[in-house]
Amino acid sequence: MSEKAFQFKEFKIEQDRCAMKIGTDGVLLGAWASLEHQPDSILDIGTGTGLIALMLAQRSPALLIDALEIDEDAYEQAVDNFEQSNWGDRLFCYHAAFDEFVEEMQDEEKYELIISNPPFYAEDYTSENASRNKARFAEALPFSELVEGVSKLLHPEGEFNTIIPHKEEKYFLALASEFGLFPKKITRVRGNETSAIKRSLLSFSFKEIDLQENELIIEISRHNYTEAYKNLVKDFYLKL
Repeated sequence: MSEKAFQFKEFKIEQDRCAMKIGTDGVLLGAWASLEHQPDSILDIGTGTGLIALMLAQRSPALLIDALEIDEDAYEQAVDNFEQSNWGDRLFCYHAAFDEFVEEMQDEEKYELIISNPPFYAEDYTSENASRNKARFAEALPFSELVEGVSKLLHPEGEFNTIIPHKEEKYFLALASEFGLFPKKITRVRGNETSAIKRSLLSFSFKEIDLQENELIIEISRHNYTEAYKNLVKDFYLKL
């Protein structure tokens, strides 16, 4: 992904100061996130460029969309991207670590939707760039800290949505259940029909209900996208 600004249908993302560039995971999560209960308050943890918060501002009339970013450059970039958008009055970015934010906010009104494309570390991943490594490295926000914090900030009727490497799915589900969060919906993502499942999109709530599970395949062949993927992201990408 280049340093260049990324133009979506209804907003533009500048990303030259962000370690984590726009990638498929963020777009998938922002498009997949459940808005069936029309949340009034949304929190995007580790917003990076501000992508997911902006996607949710486009998709929902929620009056309060808060975003959180620990990296100073990324925080400043997200603020700029919010201000340049049509929804600047509904988007607010905090510059803080997640644990500090939880400490500060846990006695306030709870969020009806919490969403996070968490920084995770891939074993095959090396980079000379320290801020990119920090953005990529799970030590920046371990899953256990993420899930515990979410359990303190989420409205009793609320939902938590995330995307993680598929190989972490069992561990993540077990962790979530320790904090009273149960899976509602899981969509497992493959690059194409023959490739292994790479990502899991997960939706949690505090209620134990029948789990919906499905699969999403992104491409039929290189740059030839499946109808399911196109339908999911068509409101965002200019060209598909």
